[in-house]
Amino acid sequence: GLNLPIAVITMAGEILSRADASFLNLGLQQDIGQTLERFGSEEQKARIVPVLASGAEGSAMILTEPDAGSDLQSVSLKATQGADGKWRLNGVKRFITNGCGRIGLVLARSEDREGARGLSLFLYERDRHVLLRRVEEKLGIHGSPTCEMQFNDAPAELVGERGRGLTKYTMWLMNAARLSVASQGVGIAEAAFREADKYAREREQFGGPIIKLPAVYEMLADMRVSIEAARALLYETAAIVDLKEGMERAVELHPERNDELKAEIKKYTRLAAMYTPMTKAFNTEMANKVTYDAIQIHGGTGYMRDFDVERHYRDARITNIYEGTTQLQVVAAVGAVMSGTAASAIDEYAAEDWGTLPERLRKDVEAARMLLDKSILVVKEAASEELTAYHARRLVEMATDLIVSWLLLRAARLTERKLPVAEAFIEKALARAEERAARIRREDAEFLAGYKRVGGVED
Repeated sequence: GLNLPIAVITMAGEILSRADASFLNLGLQQDIGQTLERFGSEEQKARIVPVLASGAEGSAMILTEPDAGSDLQSVSLKATQGADGKWRLNGVKRFITNGCGRIGLVLARSEDREGARGLSLFLYERDRHVLLRRVEEKLGIHGSPTCEMQFNDAPAELVGERGRGLTKYTMWLMNAARLSVASQGVGIAEAAFREADKYAREREQFGGPIIKLPAVYEMLADMRVSIEAARALLYETAAIVDLKEGMERAVELHPERNDELKAEIKKYTRLAAMYTPMTKAFNTEMANKVTYDAIQIHGGTGYMRDFDVERHYRDARITNIYEGTTQLQVVAAVGAVMSGTAASAIDEYAAEDWGTLPERLRKDVEAARMLLDKSILVVKEAASEELTAYHARRLVEMATDLIVSWLLLRAARLTERKLPVAEAFIEKALARAEERAARIRREDAEFLAGYKRVGGVED
């Protein structure tokens, strides 16, 4: 329900996704309802939010278009205001999750200007003015319909201010969506791991269960560590967003606290803007790898529909695509890595009391930190936007690994069970940092020019 902490919603999302990832997509009422509760008029809230809360009607976040997928600034569906002051929508939307739901929030171009500032957000209640042109046939997530919609002079209501549809309201909504999909990734991966672990214990080959084979138990160990790492990052991110939202709401209700909370709100806004794309990228890429390995452990049987792992594999594939591809999450996070926001967060973790843990682990994390700092310096000194973009994913992944390392060490302070998980993650994180730092040192602008030629890109 509304006002439940995001951290708790995130946990629930993971648990639901273990059973069926599609089911989480049917819970969009939470995101739509929260957006209206936060930015809608009193009349809109009173009329729509109770309907969403009751579950009587489905809802949809109606953003994507045939020619505006990840690039939402290019949205062209037109919103026009008549002489009577009422708004009408015309155009096509595609790949809309739950597009057959009756209630939707629609991103549309309301202003005679290009780019994000020409877009507004509209509340739409589906009627005869919208044609559902098709329900997509998909690889996975079969329990949730994905629709193509044609708006034909459809009546709609403005939500909030004109021209703020993308820059404020949709971006706020996307923060929640990123966390939702990140929790979905963890849930799918957990379900796949459990299936793989069970199968490995029961499947007899070469005189015993295959879980005793090093090639198998190493895969299972890596899967377990990856899931624990993703979960730690997910819950940390949810807590950061909760703090940000809580302080913002406190100032809304008590304006006299603005001076007291202003600096903290600014800090947590920066952190949320970095952590949410990091988490979405890390967790969904993890889900794809874990489900892939789960099928491998099953062997040929995993490729058949007799076992759930093939469903988990298909469901996982969309997670690093929808609500912003991994590549876009990197774009969203790299500025914070380059500007020092990531360094400040990592410094705070490093300043905690780690005296109860093995010193070698802290030294390995600190060594990885030095590699990140040197890599950032190399990229900055190159003073090339193209080279920065080229190395962005390596930089973001190095920073993410460092944050996760400290989070796992924090968990290891609380329970011994987490210590071997932290050890395994940090060992591989340092190796990844060394490899990424070496590439950043080596692959300069001259190398990039050659790489582009190999890829068929004219320089």
